[in-house]
Amino acid sequence: MTLQKRIWDLIVLAIFVFAAAFVSAPWFAFRALKAAAQYEDVQAIGELVDFPAVRSGLTAQLVADAPAAKPEAPSIWRDPMGVFKKAVEPLAPPEPKVDRYLTVSGFSALTRGYPPGAAPAAPSSGEALKRAIKGPHPTIAYWDPNRVRIAVGRPEARGKTTVFTFERRALFTWKLVHIRLPTDERQG
Repeated sequence: MTLQKRIWDLIVLAIFVFAAAFVSAPWFAFRALKAAAQYEDVQAIGELVDFPAVRSGLTAQLVADAPAAKPEAPSIWRDPMGVFKKAVEPLAPPEPKVDRYLTVSGFSALTRGYPPGAAPAAPSSGEALKRAIKGPHPTIAYWDPNRVRIAVGRPEARGKTTVFTFERRALFTWKLVHIRLPTDERQG
């Protein structure tokens, strides 16, 4: 085998390894989020989740009468009292229902397929192995070079799935930007 042939083989191997790593990077980001939630690693969760984007997406799903578009701000010339009321009214905090999804236990339950607060306790090692074999397993629902959706089915209800949307931020860096809840959990 000549030196030129070996160099060509190494280049082809490097391209194959790069492509495999690029394609599988979002899957590893989901697994990292699941492990960080399981082991309560708050710093890792903070690095893997774009909290403002996820919070706004969940708020839109959980608020029953979320406006499609913000109403026009009052004008000082047409509605001076409306301007004054808007200036002195306190800023309302986000809906508290969203907060239970954005906790460590909430992420742990969601990545295992359960709603927050409904996940069973950690099983024994033998039971965990049986559950891992039985499933349901996370699947890739959509993949493109910049956005990936991973669907996680409910263990007790096969028709209900939670979809995690990851967005590429750097060559191999992916962040969670949206969580789509099953239809019966959404209000709007």
